[in-house]
Amino acid sequence: QVHMVESGGGLVQPGGSLRLSCAPSTPNYKLAAAGWFRRQAPGKERELVAGISWLGGSKQYADSMKGRSTISRDNDKNAVYLEINNLKPEDTAIYYCAPLNYYSDYQPPSDFNSWGQGTQVTVSS
Repeated sequence: QVHMVESGGGLVQPGGSLRLSCAPSTPNYKLAAAGWFRRQAPGKERELVAGISWLGGSKQYADSMKGRSTISRDNDKNAVYLEINNLKPEDTAIYYCAPLNYYSDYQPPSDFNSWGQGTQVTVSS
């Protein structure tokens, strides 16, 4: 069964930057619109941090990410990326990616059940 594969997280000092990557576990699963989500604590809901349309021309960002993050994609590689600059301790979370029906959606399709392990981002001095 296909699932998402995220990478690029790590331990970063406040003010640092990271670039997260995501791709499906199998190349036959083509990402259309897609989004990055994060879960800041166990038991807390995953929240959308950024979304992007299939061709990359339309994007949305959570208010907490505006001005310091960029979502992008490479359809040749079937991959989606999230660069976060000026990282803050409150950005500490596990980051996941998932498909979206539309770039402006806040949740994946209701039948989506292929979450990956996510990638841990820890912002601490």
